[in-house]
Amino acid sequence: MIKRMIIMLIVIGLILGGIFGFQAFKNRMIAAYLANLKSPPQTVSTITAASSPWQTTLQSIGSFNAVEGANLSAQVQGIVQKIAFQDGQDVKKGDLIVQLLADQQIATLEQYKATMANAQIAYDRDSKLIKANTIAQSQVDSDLANWKAAQAQVASQQALIDQYSIRAPFDGHLGIKLVSLGQYLPAGTAVVTLQSLDPIQFDFSMPQQVLSQVKVGQAVTATVDAYGNQTFDGKITAISPLVDTQSRNITLRATFANPDRRLLPGMFGNVSVVVGEPKDYISLPQTAVTINPYGNVVYVVTDKGNGPDGKPQRVANQKFVSTGQARGDQIAVTKGLNVGEVVVTSGQLKLNNGSPVIINNDVQPSNDPNAAPANPN
Repeated sequence: MIKRMIIMLIVIGLILGGIFGFQAFKNRMIAAYLANLKSPPQTVSTITAASSPWQTTLQSIGSFNAVEGANLSAQVQGIVQKIAFQDGQDVKKGDLIVQLLADQQIATLEQYKATMANAQIAYDRDSKLIKANTIAQSQVDSDLANWKAAQAQVASQQALIDQYSIRAPFDGHLGIKLVSLGQYLPAGTAVVTLQSLDPIQFDFSMPQQVLSQVKVGQAVTATVDAYGNQTFDGKITAISPLVDTQSRNITLRATFANPDRRLLPGMFGNVSVVVGEPKDYISLPQTAVTINPYGNVVYVVTDKGNGPDGKPQRVANQKFVSTGQARGDQIAVTKGLNVGEVVVTSGQLKLNNGSPVIINNDVQPSNDPNAAPANPN
């Protein structure tokens, strides 16, 4: 009985030893296979890092507005007697825009003029008689007062009649008429808009931190959606002396020449303010830089010589870099990269540190410094 037990234990020990031995052997074989396993080369596109001059700019958004702009309206109520303009017409300061019916006021003016003329005759007559001492000086003084009062009545009535004529307060470009002949207009009703279009202003805001970098006369460029990538050149003409207590922003105003009237009041635009002197930075396509929680990364390709098959062997390794401004498709690298290093521009998602790569530059990502984002509309 004991002998059988011993034999059984020996058999079980041999079986377990065989199982554990085989498992250990398998693990060693798997580890050896993985140690010798190499990832296949990944195809990437590259660019050689080179420096180019970068002009630092400050970006903002804002709206265009006319140097002079107003909705023209009458100070008094009345009926439209004459419309003296066409839609979209250019006018000069003082040109008649709309005439309201003022027959009654004109008749009253003629009455006042007759009274003034009679007062002047009385004053002139009595001024001669006083020299002969035939009337009292008080009579002449009364005549003079009556004459001046009549003159004031005429001037007052003429001022009232002038209010029935709506005239251009400045040179500008008229919009679309908002009234018709014979229409009754309450006081203050707009009849047309008048805008001075050349030059035109652009108001925008920036954080107070940039106050030391901006000044009157500084060059700016603006773009508007209506004209795609076309830029318009202007200059800063005013800086508000007040910082908004809510946003801590300052308001700036730039002025643009607008001889062809392509820029209109109310247009939304993007503005760039040129700051300081140009500096040289390494320029890369934005696709070359990978952003992750630990920083901005690029993959740099290094040459490891020729392999056993005689073909060049290259590997990609990560480098952390500091980036600056972006312009178009490009981004400036301010730290962490040297001129002449070969940087991966596409295919990074397939790479790890030390990944072997094959370079194929037949297709390259866009690298245009003047590119603009596509219109989402």
